Amino acid sequence: MNKTEIWKKMDTWTWRELTALLALEFIFVMFVIKYAVQSMYEKWLGNTLYSGTLTGLTIAITLLLGLYLVALRPKNLSWTDVGVKRFPAKDWWKIPLWTMVLFVLSVMAFYLTSFLGNTVDNSKTESLQQNVTLFTVLIGIVSAGIVSPFYEEIFYRGFIYRWLRTRVGMRWAIVISSLIFSAAHFPTLNVMPVSIVSGVVLAWTYERTGSVVPGMIVHGVYNTIAVLLTAMS
Repeated sequence: MNKTEIWKKMDTWTWRELTALLALEFIFVMFVIKYAVQSMYEKWLGNTLYSGTLTGLTIAITLLLGLYLVALRPKNLSWTDVGVKRFPAKDWWKIPLWTMVLFVLSVMAFYLTSFLGNTVDNSKTESLQQNVTLFTVLIGIVSAGIVSPFYEEIFYRGFIYRWLRTRVGMRWAIVISSLIFSAAHFPTLNVMPVSIVSGVVLAWTYERTGSVVPGMIVHGVYNTIAVLLTAMS
């Protein structure tokens, strides 16, 4: 078997690692960090953009540390086993294409599900729109365009998609991992359909390259442009 394809066929993990990391995301992160910790940050900083950015950084550290302690270190694995590695040079030209596909499909998903309304406001977005400066835009780009793509691609594609890929095949792995990725954005319901689309495209980039780096680039460019459009709106 080609060494570059081994990650699609086997791994050393069990249901224990998947269950533990999903619990970390959907119990600890969702209820402790996104509510209790973020409320503390808001009181401390007095600004939802800053507190939201710090919350995102806290989530990134929590999930990556959890991934390392639960799935990598006990199995003597490295970050390359969750896709943090080089990808074929021939795939560079595909990154703009994947980015364009993500934009088109996201716009379609947004308009097709616009009946959901903005059920839960995005406090970071509102704060940025109310106070647009070079500094706040840079904060938004660092948060959405760098931090989020970095840890989300490693956690959701590098681990969750790979875990599913070896057990249920490519199609179901893409579907299930995208639903999990979308569920992590609850309760902002109007964002969740777009997150499903993003999950599909980004899982596909990992499937085709064996690396989460192209997904980080696509994800980062997409989020950065979204921040700039938000600031201009």
